[in-house]
Amino acid sequence: MAAPASQRDPRSTRCVFAAAALCASLGLSACGDLGRFQTASNASFAPIKPNKPAAQTPATEREHSRILASYGGSYDDPRLEALITKTVDRLVAASERPDLAYKVTILNSGAVNAFALPTGQLYVTRGLIALASDTSELSSVLAHEMAHVLAKHAAIREDQAKQAAVVTRVVADMGSDSDMNALALAKTKLTMASFSRSQEFEADGIGVGIAARAKFDPFGASRFLTAMERNAALKAGRAPADPRSLDFLSSHPATPERVQNAQSSARQYSSPEGGERDRDAYLSAIDNLVYGEDPSEGFVRGRRFLHPKLGFTFQVPEGFVLENTAQAVVGVREGGAQAMRFDVVRVPAEQTLGDYLNSGWMENVDKSSTEDTSINGFPSATATASGDQWQFRIYALRFGSDVYRFIFAAKKKTPEGDRSFRDTVNSFRRLTLAEIQAARPLRIKVVTVQPGDTVESVAHRMQGVDRPVDRFRVLNGLDARSTLKPRDRVKIVVD
Repeated sequence: MAAPASQRDPRSTRCVFAAAALCASLGLSACGDLGRFQTASNASFAPIKPNKPAAQTPATEREHSRILASYGGSYDDPRLEALITKTVDRLVAASERPDLAYKVTILNSGAVNAFALPTGQLYVTRGLIALASDTSELSSVLAHEMAHVLAKHAAIREDQAKQAAVVTRVVADMGSDSDMNALALAKTKLTMASFSRSQEFEADGIGVGIAARAKFDPFGASRFLTAMERNAALKAGRAPADPRSLDFLSSHPATPERVQNAQSSARQYSSPEGGERDRDAYLSAIDNLVYGEDPSEGFVRGRRFLHPKLGFTFQVPEGFVLENTAQAVVGVREGGAQAMRFDVVRVPAEQTLGDYLNSGWMENVDKSSTEDTSINGFPSATATASGDQWQFRIYALRFGSDVYRFIFAAKKKTPEGDRSFRDTVNSFRRLTLAEIQAARPLRIKVVTVQPGDTVESVAHRMQGVDRPVDRFRVLNGLDARSTLKPRDRVKIVVD
């Protein structure tokens, strides 16, 4: 959760909190608009028409600033930047347009994502870098994004989006035949989706060719697609509501067909053993890489959320999974029957918290339920609200000059549910100085396998992650049958 959002106008969030909680409960990843971030697949090798990189414009500069704001800013690591620069230089020299220039920005986000702007600006998150096991896998992602620029996919998507917007407006004016309207819109969205899938396959094919000609292992693409698929499976059941937590596969999963196409493309260039993986250099470059959330934006440890910069913490009940996003902390209970949202808003000092709860930012608040309270010495107020399918319990809490909101949603109001909501709010407290000083990010540590080590024994050295054995296998590209050999270098996550 970015700190703090007190500059935001709370009126702009009217009625969205029920949707946010509901969205989290139902696992709808469409809450984040990733249309412009879609990355990429048709193993096509048609000649690419020459194109020149677009000049920087105020629009692209604004987009760059927006991307940095959405993904936690840039991540500065000279050793890693040097590896990426060297890799991109090799890929550019082997591409169909060696005269084009590209600039890569590493984003300070634990999400697994990468995307490109038409100008040749490439973005890759540190979460994606942590997941890759060697330079050939990272090169497959970079080459893939270069392919989007070469094939002018971003410009084509922009035209398609404008076209879809026109269709939407026309359909909205067609009249009262809702069935016809829905059919027209569905056809438009289907065309957009299938066209985008075609772009993805095309970029995969072009990218594999670029990586192979640069002497990287062309099978890096299929290996990394598989790793992303397995990583997404580890996140199954969690409901990200923010672009930073939506990954490379959010819109177009790495289906078996896509992996097979990447393998088929690679076979045109090399045997499975051919090409350079550059694993040792890659592991050395990512040793000590920050993994997961950056504590400066707050972070989740199990059921607890801590924000050292703002100096507070709280804990959710058993069964809840927390997700820290740029706008809020979102929690979903197993089964999806309960959800919560925690954020910060601007409330004038002269306005009481009870008046704020009844000020209209959420509809159907029961004013008679409003109650002034105190939580661990902090002034607060609570009220209830209702919707068609959800019941809400809302709290506002003043902490210093900021006001924090807890918004709880339940499909069915029960004493147990209300008690768990109260327990969560009552756990809100100030962090101690020792806790603030001890708040460190998780990091990737590269270790050498010793005689007698097993996947299980090394995995259990990991800290701060769930399902350590499964996560260790995914992080290191190991399937269920893989074993460790002495002197192998592997990645673990440590505090």
